[in-house]
Amino acid sequence: MGQKVHPIGFRLGVKVGDRSVKDWQGRWFAEGQEFADLLLEDVQVRQHIMTRMIDAGVSKVEIERSANMITVTIHAAKPGIVIGKSGVKVEELRRTLEAMTSKRIRVTIQEIRQPEIDAFLVARSIADQLEKRVAFRRAMKQAVQRAQRFGAKGVRVQVSGRLGGSEMSRREWDRWGRVPLHTLRADIDYGQTEARTTYGIIGVKVWVYRGDFTPDGRSPEEVTAEQRQSGGPRGPRATVRAEVPEAAAPEPVAPPVPAEVDYSLGGVFEPGDDSGDLSTRAAARPPESAPPPPMPPSAPTPPIRPAPTPPTPPTPPTPPTPPRPTEPS
Repeated sequence: MGQKVHPIGFRLGVKVGDRSVKDWQGRWFAEGQEFADLLLEDVQVRQHIMTRMIDAGVSKVEIERSANMITVTIHAAKPGIVIGKSGVKVEELRRTLEAMTSKRIRVTIQEIRQPEIDAFLVARSIADQLEKRVAFRRAMKQAVQRAQRFGAKGVRVQVSGRLGGSEMSRREWDRWGRVPLHTLRADIDYGQTEARTTYGIIGVKVWVYRGDFTPDGRSPEEVTAEQRQSGGPRGPRATVRAEVPEAAAPEPVAPPVPAEVDYSLGGVFEPGDDSGDLSTRAAARPPESAPPPPMPPSAPTPPIRPAPTPPTPPTPPTPPTPPRPTEPS
C-alpha cells in the first residue's frame, strides 16, 4: 500500500527564492540530554496552551528560545479570548508558563485572518461536529464548501474509525480541487485531530492547498494581497456573491394625450390665426378653494342627564254639587 509523508515535514528546509516553504515550530538548538529536556518542555507548554485556550481557536504554538528568555507565539482565530479583558488572561498564562519552565516567558499573539482555510481548525471543527452526533458526510461536505468559498485551491478531508457507530471501522474521504502533495513549492497546510465519541475515537485529517510560491519567494497570501491593492485579477471571494437578475427593458411610454376641455359651463369657439385650431373662451370659473384642514378630534363629552322632577301631589277629589231646589209654580 502507498504511504503518505507528512506534508509539512516534507517541505522543511525547501527554499523558493529567499524564503522557506515551511518553517519549524520550535526554533532552538541543544545537544545531548538537554535536547530531550527542552523537547519535553515544549510538548508540555503546547499541551497546556491548547487545552486552556480551546475556545480561542488556537491553530499552532511556535516556541523560540534565546539565552535567558522563551518567546511563545500563539496563532489564534479569536485573539480576544486569549488576551482577556485588559490583558488579564494573557498575563495569567505568562505567569503559569514561567512557573512550569522556571524561565522568563514572552507571549505574543498572532491572529489567523481566515480560519476557514486553516487545516487544523477545519479538522477541529469537523471533530466537534462528530462529537455532537452530526452525520460525518454532512460535516465533511460543509467544511470543503466553506474552504472553497474562502479562497482555497484544493481541499481534502478524511475521517476514519467507527463512523456512524458501525461495528466495523472504515475510512471515508472527500476532496475538491487539486492537492499536489509532490510539488515542493506548493503551500499545503496539514492538520489532524481526534473526535472522542461514545463508540470510540474517530481520526480526522485535512489537507488544504492554498497556492504555489512564486520564483522570487512570495507566498500565495502576499500575491493575493498585491493583486487586491493593484486592482488586478482576484481569486475567489471570501463571501458568497448573490446573483442579481438582469433589469427588464423599460416599456415604451405612450405620448401624453391632451386633456379634453369641459364646455358644459358654456364658451365661445373661435378659429385660430394660422393653424385653424379651435380655441375656447370659457366663462371664468372661480378657483376651487382647498378643503379646510380636518379638525383635531375632541374629547367626547359625557351625556347630560336631566334633573329628576319631583312627583306631582295627588289632586283632592271635588265635592259633589248639591241639587238646586225647584220653585213652586
